[in-house]
Amino acid sequence: MKGIPRFAAGALQALALLGLAVAGTHARAEGYPAKPLVLVVPFPAGGAVDIIGRMVGKALGDRLGQPVVIENRAGAGTIVGASYVAKAAPNGYTLFISSGSTFTVNPAINASLPYDPIKSFEPVGLVARVPLVVLANRNVPANSLKDMVSLTKAAPDKYAYGSFGTGTTGHFAGEMLLEATGMKLQHIPYKGSAPAVADLIGGQIPFSVDTVAASLPHIRSGKIKPIAVTGATRATALPDVPTVAESGFPGFDADAWVALAAPRGLPADVRVRLDKAIAEVARDPDIQKKLLANGLEPAYATPERVSAMIDAELPRMRAIAQRAGIQSN
Repeated sequence: MKGIPRFAAGALQALALLGLAVAGTHARAEGYPAKPLVLVVPFPAGGAVDIIGRMVGKALGDRLGQPVVIENRAGAGTIVGASYVAKAAPNGYTLFISSGSTFTVNPAINASLPYDPIKSFEPVGLVARVPLVVLANRNVPANSLKDMVSLTKAAPDKYAYGSFGTGTTGHFAGEMLLEATGMKLQHIPYKGSAPAVADLIGGQIPFSVDTVAASLPHIRSGKIKPIAVTGATRATALPDVPTVAESGFPGFDADAWVALAAPRGLPADVRVRLDKAIAEVARDPDIQKKLLANGLEPAYATPERVSAMIDAELPRMRAIAQRAGIQSN
């Protein structure tokens, strides 16, 4: 560089390189995504998380300008899907949508896991809550939680309750309910909501704890009865059904939530793009309307808030599992 002192030429070269680096960062942000994304759902098709995943995937793809392909990798209480995502490249093309089971329940009931609930993932955002409800066969002489407690305490060895699997949020809510009320019911685990609800309708089990999403059509048809919602607030789809807390057990709160996550180590620009997109999806009135129609609750929380939820819930679930003797199959 003629006429420019050597130190000044070096400075100009450094500034030029810095400019190229900044331009490259913007190019990466603008270039993502350049191909379809995969959203792993660790549950079979048709369940609450799968329904949420398909809604969110479509809306996310619309905002990112690339299709989002749903890939169901069910098994072992979300462990199959979670371990697959934990090993995927952290480039934003493999995403994960799951209930809190992956992050707080599995670590509470498994001595070891093929993934770390904290170190393997980074949350992108909470997208929905999944209300749980205590249910009864329509021929059982109980229409409220008070009735249920009186009935079962009068014959403590006679009654049982079903859930959609050992170590699921339904199982944990059921055991929390027994602890709060003093009821003694045998737990009957099923492989999913569909067989549990079918046996409840058929009278093979008198009670169950399941999602509002899975049970809503049968509640509306009168085939089963809702006793109480287990969350802190009433379910929008069941406005006349009281919570457990309203039924005489203050402070009771046991619901499920669903969050989007990615393998830990996302590039900063990709992370920003995903965080912004999922916040828009979760707040979209059309998405919220569809969630409510399926017995689900719209909810959004930032990645930082989801991380705080996991940190708070994990020791609580471990304590419940220890007291109730809940272990993985």
